[in-house]
Amino acid sequence: MEKKEDQNRSFAETDNCPKDHEFLELLKTLEQQNSWDGVGFVKYQGFWCALYLFRQILSAQKHFKAKDSDIILASLPKSGTTWKKSLTFSIVNRNIYHNDDESPLFTCHTPHFFPNLKFDLYWNQENPNLQNIQIFATHVPFHSLPKKPLDIFISYLATPVELDEAFDMFCGGIHIMGSFWDHVLGFWDAHLDNPRKVLFVKYEDLIEDVGFNVKKIAEFLECPFSLEEEEHGVVEEITKLCRLENLKLEVNKNGHVYGTVKKNSYFRMGETGDWINYLTPTMAERMDKLIETKFKGSGLIFNTRSKAMKN
Repeated sequence: MEKKEDQNRSFAETDNCPKDHEFLELLKTLEQQNSWDGVGFVKYQGFWCALYLFRQILSAQKHFKAKDSDIILASLPKSGTTWKKSLTFSIVNRNIYHNDDESPLFTCHTPHFFPNLKFDLYWNQENPNLQNIQIFATHVPFHSLPKKPLDIFISYLATPVELDEAFDMFCGGIHIMGSFWDHVLGFWDAHLDNPRKVLFVKYEDLIEDVGFNVKKIAEFLECPFSLEEEEHGVVEEITKLCRLENLKLEVNKNGHVYGTVKKNSYFRMGETGDWINYLTPTMAERMDKLIETKFKGSGLIFNTRSKAMKN
């Protein structure tokens, strides 16, 4: 992404209209601090978010109105989002692209098919026209497809950093889209309250049985697989098409999106438990205790340290 100091400075150079003035006045009332990599963060509505995304978040909150037919795929950054995008796209478009050779996943960068509310739609426009768009992606707390917190933390560290400081901030909820705990629990509760509108899928469950969860996603989207499709192996074809090793094509490796973000940054190892190669036992124990405390009584279970250690 662009240099962090440029991201932060851009907000100090926008005071040229009434809306900018209102925005800057709002910033003065909010708690702010910098993260381990120099990114400015602001605390708004109870969660920390990156300052360079704050204006877009406000615009989306003010103007975005979801339609009943919309599909919104939301998750924390580096939580397997690109894989879920490819699966969802293939599920809903399976009657248009009948085989692997026809799939645009081989010719277009995968995130292209799910316009991001922050980066694609509200980045340069206060109130864009979204009438002809029905699928969206966002990292803003609204609906989530979570992954283990330790793996999210490791995936997010794209370059060498002061690990202790970064880990402290992650545990404290200072992350690009706020606290992992609040993000996940908010969506978990929404799923329990309205399971027909909010689907909750853990990344680890998806890896453990991708075929089962592909069918689960299709049913949720009201486009279930027919018996004939299952007999002809359509579910297996989609899971094979969307394997990470198949998506690591030239179209997803070379070049940039948004001008500065490398396409290959969307793809890492796609494995669970990789955090064990980076974090100390003390860090893992601290995370275990946080998970137990934060999720206590919610009914939500994340297997972290013990499972990875056994493997």
